[in-house]
Amino acid sequence: MGVFSFTDEYASSIPPARLFKALIVDSHNLILFHCSQLDSMKNRVDELNEETFAYKHTMIDLEERFESIAYEVKLEPTPDGGSKNTMTSTYYVKGNVKLEEEDIKAGKERALGMYKIAEAYLLQNPNAYV
Repeated sequence: MGVFSFTDEYASSIPPARLFKALIVDSHNLILFHCSQLDSMKNRVDELNEETFAYKHTMIDLEERFESIAYEVKLEPTPDGGSKNTMTSTYYVKGNVKLEEEDIKAGKERALGMYKIAEAYLLQNPNAYV
């Protein structure tokens, strides 16, 4: 089994507490309402810390090329009142399967899409998740 890990950072004008509530704690309502294809994926929550805005989860029972994909998300406040969001993705591939560039790109686009949905909702609804 091969293991490949990547870290990305996203900046947001939304404070980490609001973004964490919308993106992580209530994602089953907010995100799945907008991205219904994610509803069929099996996820295991490994850590959920609402005080430090840290979240770890693992996607399991994936297609035949992957054993699992683990995500570690950390939201931190920025001086301007927004947040810096760091996400580390770790892909566990089966056998000698090589991780292709399109796999990495698809994962990054899916993660960024979820951030953008939550961010757009929070900007349009300033009293939500306060």
